Amino acid sequence: MKAPSLTIGIEEEYQIIDPVTRELKSYITEILKEDSMVLGEVKPELHQSMVEVGTKVCHTPAEVKAELIRLRKLVMGLAGKNGLRIAAAGTHPFSSWMTQEITPLERYAGVREDLQDLAQRLLIFGTHVHIGIEDREFLIDCMNVVRYMLPHVLALSTSSPFWLGRQTGLKSYRSVVFRNFPRTGLPPTMESWHEFSTMVDGMVNTHCIPNASKIWWDVRPSWSYPTLEFRICDVCTRVEEAVCIGAIFQAIIAKLWKLRRDNMTFRQYGAAFIEENKWRAVRYGLDGKLIDFGRNAELPARDLIRELIEWFIGDVVDELGSRAEVEYAYTILAEGTSADRQLRTFQQTGNLHAVVDQLIAETEEGVR
Repeated sequence: MKAPSLTIGIEEEYQIIDPVTRELKSYITEILKEDSMVLGEVKPELHQSMVEVGTKVCHTPAEVKAELIRLRKLVMGLAGKNGLRIAAAGTHPFSSWMTQEITPLERYAGVREDLQDLAQRLLIFGTHVHIGIEDREFLIDCMNVVRYMLPHVLALSTSSPFWLGRQTGLKSYRSVVFRNFPRTGLPPTMESWHEFSTMVDGMVNTHCIPNASKIWWDVRPSWSYPTLEFRICDVCTRVEEAVCIGAIFQAIIAKLWKLRRDNMTFRQYGAAFIEENKWRAVRYGLDGKLIDFGRNAELPARDLIRELIEWFIGDVVDELGSRAEVEYAYTILAEGTSADRQLRTFQQTGNLHAVVDQLIAETEEGVR
């Protein structure tokens, strides 16, 4: 079995903001119409008020950071030409999904036709991390095992506490909105790549999906690249948060390879158990408790995230040269996630415009 390349690629979805009203602005086709040269790196999404970027294939978190800074600067420049700003958060604090325009491209018209109001309501923004795993059997093995760690990393990324101008009481409301889509949530355990490809073929043949890109699990084999794609996280407001998330996922796969090479693995648990932890991450973020299924006990989320970093992946981060990026998680644990910071600003000001201004400022940190 061939060792994985452990390459990293990150996709981010940003909000296009009118700085006067602080509302979302449906403007992506106008932006790209004027700058057709960037179409390969900056892409429209389902809603006109959303823009997506994707890094080049990177080998280290440091490369990813440089790429994300470059891409954020590029998108901010494109938006700025039109007097607009960019913000990174899993949901907009108050703009309504009911007033958003769908991007007039055939593939998005098809999604809107198939999913009706579910598509219109999908006004959410995520971070997707690709880790290079060329051996398909090892990729499936990783997908089965990493499900256990997904809630821990989601808790670090939460950035969507508001919806339609309301404080939802959840740290990742984005996760709740996306769960209404078909073929989402935790993937089932798979015995082999053959089982996965047979499932995909069956769904294609019965016209459930055109291809595997319409399977939107929290972690999935990528349809386009030899990667395992992590889709569970809210979009990260600060660049350093996104890089940290990518570095943690890379280190987890590196550790699983190390175990596999030594004929070992991490114990697998049923989806029902992991869903409980995911719910706790969605609801409470870092401030709640997660269940340690090995100990059969609930413990503070911060403690179990530290354990993931120090005990599980601590022996591979120096080999990867990513200790600094992974240990940025300690800053998140100390200062809170984007969701925590948004809530603090709202508690201090009572003003959601101030929350949007904060998101714009934090999205630009280290970029402008």
